[in-house]
Amino acid sequence: MATISTKLKLDSKFRRFRFQLLSKRAQYSVDLIVLALSFVFAHLLRFDFAPPRIEMIHAGHQLPLVLLIQLAALHLSGVYEFIWRYIGLPEAKKIGRVAILAAIPLIALRLGLPETLQEFRIPLSVVVMDTVLAFGGILTLRVARRDVYERSHRKATHTAVKRKPVLLIGAGRAGVMTATEIGSRGDVALEIKGFIDDDPAKRRSVLQGIRVIGTTEDLPRLVRELNIDHVIISIAQASRANFRRILDICRSIPINVRVIPCLYEILQGKLKVSRIRDVEIEDLLGREPVQLDEKSIKEFLAAKTVMVTGAGGSIGSELARQIACFNPSNILLVERAECSLFTIDRELRNEFPDIPIHALVGDVTDRDRMGAIFASHQPQVVLHAAAHKHVPMMESNIVEAVKNNILGTQRVAKLAGEFGVEVFVLISTDKAVQPTSIMGATKRIAELIVQDMDGRFDTRYVAVRFGNVIGSAGSVIPIFQDQILNGGPVTVTHPDMVRYFMTIPEASKLVLQAGAIGNGGEIFILDMGEPVRILDLAKQTILLSGLRPNEDIDIVFTGARPGEKLFEELQTTGEELAKTVHPKIFIGKIAAYSPERIQRAIERFTTLAKRGWNEELRREMHELLPESRLESKTTSIETLEEGPLAMSGTLN
Repeated sequence: MATISTKLKLDSKFRRFRFQLLSKRAQYSVDLIVLALSFVFAHLLRFDFAPPRIEMIHAGHQLPLVLLIQLAALHLSGVYEFIWRYIGLPEAKKIGRVAILAAIPLIALRLGLPETLQEFRIPLSVVVMDTVLAFGGILTLRVARRDVYERSHRKATHTAVKRKPVLLIGAGRAGVMTATEIGSRGDVALEIKGFIDDDPAKRRSVLQGIRVIGTTEDLPRLVRELNIDHVIISIAQASRANFRRILDICRSIPINVRVIPCLYEILQGKLKVSRIRDVEIEDLLGREPVQLDEKSIKEFLAAKTVMVTGAGGSIGSELARQIACFNPSNILLVERAECSLFTIDRELRNEFPDIPIHALVGDVTDRDRMGAIFASHQPQVVLHAAAHKHVPMMESNIVEAVKNNILGTQRVAKLAGEFGVEVFVLISTDKAVQPTSIMGATKRIAELIVQDMDGRFDTRYVAVRFGNVIGSAGSVIPIFQDQILNGGPVTVTHPDMVRYFMTIPEASKLVLQAGAIGNGGEIFILDMGEPVRILDLAKQTILLSGLRPNEDIDIVFTGARPGEKLFEELQTTGEELAKTVHPKIFIGKIAAYSPERIQRAIERFTTLAKRGWNEELRREMHELLPESRLESKTTSIETLEEGPLAMSGTLN
């Protein structure tokens, strides 16, 4: 049986090889005919279709040499590696370069050969005409093959579903890519009736056979006249204001709106433009795409062992994805929630099979476990994203907030210094500014710890501070969506509450950029753009669900929860922001605390956390951070120097 199977496999391979060989021979044969006919026709054109007999004799002597040079140029340049049915602009450019290279030796022979070899001296006009005709014919053959393939493919995949008439808003690069993808596929039941673009220079232009038929002001008329089913926004870099303007116009018609994926994802090969989707809240909060200095980030991460703590969380997992794009030697995923760790580990192994991924279950507050990880894997870059971040929940779990956000940060940061890590990056938050919450206060103290560590070790320690990320676990948008799904009401704490928002990929990219440019000791502050009213966000989320605020879904105000501010700040009073080489990253010039003061605070937090005394921890944080607005629920506190709290508790 095994012998029969082996024989069948060998027979199959032989047939495949023979087919490929025949296919190559067919290509050579067809090209040879085109090249020969082009040379003959060039001579006929040269002499007005009445060439002297001697010239045709010379042409017969010249033809083998010309064919040899041209075929050799095509073969050596890799043209025969092209698949004809996928020919595109890059292949056409290459054929153009090959044409020039093939013409050079023919021109050299014409100018360099003596009169005695007159029969091999090809007239320059013939060389030029032959080059244009020959390689133009070569390219035409391949383009025709692609056209035949696409027509047959569309016919084969054409479904009985009636095609829906649509308009594309945006006649730029993304719009052209969308039109090309839709036009080349028979299984996409859409018929593009035209482009819509506000650029006057594009009016009446034709792209991919589709005309620009108007501006966004013409949308109501065009939708009515062309019986449009829905419109597709194909603008790759639409600003928040422009996107909302277009959406408002479409709602006023009314007409359904869909969007194409992010152009960055398309160019990276992650998605195709045919993956047209409904408008999401992220689109309304969209900002200008982040431009990275990829060279500096590559130097920061390439061929290095990079550790991400809190790797199963929203920020940690996205950091891991971004890191993998820069070819590190190893990625260490540290996470105490095994289900989240399993998910990101499996994703990265599938997406980046050539990069060693290490899924490490561990708690950043566990000194022995973290020490073992550092000793075993010797990370060179550490991105510390592990943290308790839910503001109201931490108000009633102060001990855990201190243990994780303060003491856990101190442990990992100290180990980074002891094991010679090159860079340690702390993920901080805008809630650390003049904190009114336990979560914000613990993150501000974590910043102070990082600044203190920078003066004690050779490791470069930096912190990166930013606001809310869209779609993170427990954030406001998923909560709104769940409430709408359950029939409402949507709960908003206060009508005037505003927040800064940033997408998870944008925040992660800027964190990596900050880590790459940091010299040590800085607290980087990311440009968060314009703040967004939570009430407006709730209304937009309801509208995107196809419902009407306060008609189909009620909006209820619940009042600010413990620790919440009406608005977040990115810098404290008296802080100054200094520019960096990146336009969206600033340095907060924040005075560091003395090492003695930090060490004393760590000892107190350790002791109080061991005792489980929540309100005493609140008081200690307020005393360490006089700018904080933590409301203590106790009227007295025993000091660590006297009474039952007098005990050692230094964190090592």
